[in-house]
Amino acid sequence: MTPFPLVLSSPSGAGKSTIARALLAAREDLGYSISATTRPPRPGETDGKDYHFLSAAEFARRVAAGEFVEWTEYSGSRYGTLKAEIARILGSGRHPVLDIEIEGARAVRDTFPESVLVFVVPPSAEELMRRLGGTGGTRAASLVQRLRRAVEELKEAAVYDYVIVNVDRTEAVATVAAILDAESKRPRRNPALEPDLAELGREVGALAERLTLGAEA
Repeated sequence: MTPFPLVLSSPSGAGKSTIARALLAAREDLGYSISATTRPPRPGETDGKDYHFLSAAEFARRVAAGEFVEWTEYSGSRYGTLKAEIARILGSGRHPVLDIEIEGARAVRDTFPESVLVFVVPPSAEELMRRLGGTGGTRAASLVQRLRRAVEELKEAAVYDYVIVNVDRTEAVATVAAILDAESKRPRRNPALEPDLAELGREVGALAERLTLGAEA
């Protein structure tokens, strides 16, 4: 089976990161694509595990060299997916899992056409607001910004291969796992299947021939 990238996108708070972590913990055929960033490491973070931490100059050099599949800027720092990171996981025979935004998902599909794109949505606006922390305290302005961003993101959901409603985490994880298993069985991802089918066809044809000769005897 030829591995393919799995891209998970969602509005902030809909649960794509939680689903990605659960899948990675449960399946050995997946590998997490570690993003690169220019932001400094936070306490407890490790280079090459949580992120590839790059200086602004090094990040810019790699952008210019075409080493990124996609990248974006958020809160003054740059984040991106390195082509080498995806190639590393594909080379190990596993599916790279990418937890990225819509713009990045498009770029991944352009570079890796076999990618499977899954968009995760919340069951309701009220539930999304609850998962984002509600309206209390100093988070109100951030909440409004995220909700407005979610409106725009939801407009793009229909261009994804699959849309799942994250009502229950366990059920959502199982649904994405089922998508992975079904996509893995597509004939184009299994080139070794063609000679096997040809051999089976020859065997069935030979059996039919023997039965025909037996009936005529």
